[in-house]
Amino acid sequence: MPQKLENRVAVITGAASGMGRATALLFAQEGASVVVADVNAAGAQETVENIRTAGGKAIASCTDVTKAPQVEAMINLALQTYGRIDILHNNAGVIIVKFLEDTSEEEWDWVLGVNVKSIFLAVKYAIPYMKRQGGGCIINTASTGSFMGQYMTPAYIASKGAVLLLTKTLSLDYAKFNVRVNCICPGAVDTPMLRRHFNKSPDPDLAARREQDLMPIGRFLEPEEIAEGALYLASDAARGVTGTSLVIDGGSLAGPYAG
Repeated sequence: MPQKLENRVAVITGAASGMGRATALLFAQEGASVVVADVNAAGAQETVENIRTAGGKAIASCTDVTKAPQVEAMINLALQTYGRIDILHNNAGVIIVKFLEDTSEEEWDWVLGVNVKSIFLAVKYAIPYMKRQGGGCIINTASTGSFMGQYMTPAYIASKGAVLLLTKTLSLDYAKFNVRVNCICPGAVDTPMLRRHFNKSPDPDLAARREQDLMPIGRFLEPEEIAEGALYLASDAARGVTGTSLVIDGGSLAGPYAG
C-alpha cells in the first residue's frame, strides 16, 4: 500500500514522549520526514533514534515553544533540512492542578504559554512558507476540556478552550491558501503527563482508578490511538476537512456514565 504521507515534512512539538512521540513514529512510518521538537532534548533525540531504527527520516529540535527565537529556529531547521513544511502539529502541552487563587502568575503564564502561545508562534513562522508552497496542514492538540469545565484545573481549561476557537479562526484565515487547520480533542490518554497528574494526588492509584471508571470504554486511551487521528487529519483522506475538532475520548463527552 502507498504511504499516506510520502514525501511530506512534518514538524511535531511535544514529541519527546506520549502522544507526540506516537504521532512522530506513525508519521515517519507513513513516509513523512519528521522534525521532532521538544524542550526535552534527550527525549526528542530518543524519538529520532526510534524513527531511524525503523527506517524513517527524522531530526531533533530542542525547542522551548514559548520563546519566539527558538520557534523560529525550529521552523528554519525544518526548511534548511527538508526544504518545506507540509504538516505542523502543535502538540506540546502542560497541566497544573491548582485552584485559581493558589496559581501564581508565573504558573498561569507557563500553562497558557505552552498550550496557546506556542500555536501563535509556530503558525506565525510556518504559515508564510505554507502559503508560498501552495498549501499545508496544521493540527493543534486541544482536549475534551475544550468543551467542558474540569475540577481544579482553571489554567489548563482556559488554555484548551482557547485552542479550540483559535483553530476555527485560523481555518477561516488560511482556507483560501489551501491550508487546513484542525484540532484533536483527546480524552484521558495514558501518557507520562497523565501519570504525573495522578502522582500529585494523595493516592495515585485511587485517582487513576476513579478516572478510568469514568471512561465508557473501561480503559484509558493509548497514545497510538490519538496518533491515528492525527494521521487522518494530515492525510489526503481529510482534504475537505478544516476548522473542525476530532474528539477521541472513549465516549467521555457522550454524557454522564455510571457503568
